[in-house]
Amino acid sequence: MTSIKPVLPSGYSAVPPGHVATVVTSLEMSARPPERPAQPFPAGVALEPLERTVAAYRALYRAVGTDWLWFSRLVMADAKLQAILDNPQVEFFALRKDGRDAGILELDFSQAGECELAFFGVTPDMVGTGVGRSLMNEAIARAWSRPISRFWVHTCTLDHPAALDFYRRSGFVPYAFQVEVFPDPRLRGVLPRDCSRHVPLLG
Repeated sequence: MTSIKPVLPSGYSAVPPGHVATVVTSLEMSARPPERPAQPFPAGVALEPLERTVAAYRALYRAVGTDWLWFSRLVMADAKLQAILDNPQVEFFALRKDGRDAGILELDFSQAGECELAFFGVTPDMVGTGVGRSLMNEAIARAWSRPISRFWVHTCTLDHPAALDFYRRSGFVPYAFQVEVFPDPRLRGVLPRDCSRHVPLLG
C-alpha cells in the first residue's frame, strides 16, 4: 500500500482556467477474490490480443475512453508509447464484437509481485450489457494466474458513475484519494470539444 501525504488545504481550491480537476481513488486487492459463477462472453464477442502498434492501440483507446476524457496515451510521445507496447511484462487485449472494437484490457506486471489494471473499459454501446463483468472476471483470472500479491487500479470522478462501485464489488478495496488537475484535452484539440458532456467545458 502506498502512503500519500496530504498537500491540499481543507476547503475549496481554485482550478486554473482551461483545466479540469478530478478526484482519483486508488484501489487494491491482496488476494484473489472468490470465483464468481462463469459468465462467458456472448456470441460474437471475444477477447483477442491487441496488435502492438501505436495506431492500433490509440484507436482502441479512443473508442473506449473518449467519453471519459482519457487522453494520457494520446499526448504521449509515439516512441514512449511504443516502448510500453513492446514491454513483454504488459499484456494488451481488445474485446471485439463482430470484428469491431468493444473494449480494452491492459495488465501491467512490470512491478515485481504485483499487477496494475492499467486500462479497462468497454465502448459506450456495450455499457450495461454485462460484458464489463465478463471482462473483469477475465482480468482477475489473468492477473492472479501469475505469482503476485497485489492487484491494483485507479479510477476517478470523470469515469462512469458506476465505475467505483463496480471495482469494489469486484473485490478491490480503496486505499487512497488524490486530486488530479490537468489542461482540458478538449481545449487542446486532443479530444472533440463535444465529448464528455458530464464535464463542463470552461475555456
